[in-house]
Amino acid sequence: MENKTDIARTAKNTIEASKNYYEVTPAVDTYESKDEIMLRIDMPGIEKKDLTINIDNGVLSISGLRKLVIMGTSLMEEFGDVEYKRSFSIPQTINVERVEAELKDGVLNLHLPKSEAAKPRLIEIKTA
Repeated sequence: MENKTDIARTAKNTIEASKNYYEVTPAVDTYESKDEIMLRIDMPGIEKKDLTINIDNGVLSISGLRKLVIMGTSLMEEFGDVEYKRSFSIPQTINVERVEAELKDGVLNLHLPKSEAAKPRLIEIKTA
């Protein structure tokens, strides 16, 4: 029985505690034109290197980790490290190869261009 206690104690000493982050669902504005769907995602404090955008099997997943740099001794904290997470189902009419992302001032703009087949077109009527 003592052997189990020693193993547990050893394992407990080697495990490093990981920091817990608050998970935040960022606010999103969605716009549609005849050429694209555009998402404007509010992610204050996020940096490009900490941001991941993935499209897989019709699901757009966005995640990012905001780590704040503390300067000096903290007297009170209302901001903290957060993990932004949001997922969307995207239509099959989106041209995944041409998706573009821009990050500026904590706002991520995603441009999801429509394929040519999905764009509206005018049908010509012929007379006999």
